[in-house]
Amino acid sequence: MSIDEGTAAKVAHLARIKVEPEELPALASEFNTILGFIEQLNEVDVEGIEPMTSVTPQRLKRREDTVTAGGHPDKVLSNAPDAREGFFAVPKVVE
Repeated sequence: MSIDEGTAAKVAHLARIKVEPEELPALASEFNTILGFIEQLNEVDVEGIEPMTSVTPQRLKRREDTVTAGGHPDKVLSNAPDAREGFFAVPKVVE
């Protein structure tokens, strides 16, 4: 796949990036370099490789999901500028 200057201009417009016309050839070249690298990555055989969450093998810490505090709505709402019927009240922002 090859990106021409017109496509580079369209991508810049969609990304809301101002690119001067004289900079479009360099931008198109950068896009083509990036796409070439992606094509190289697509050639790598990853069959049987598990996805990683980090470059170092580690197991995420797990804990039991239990309620450790709560049941004090009056204390929680005591700092609220406006509380009604046990909830935080906020001004209407959408008409």
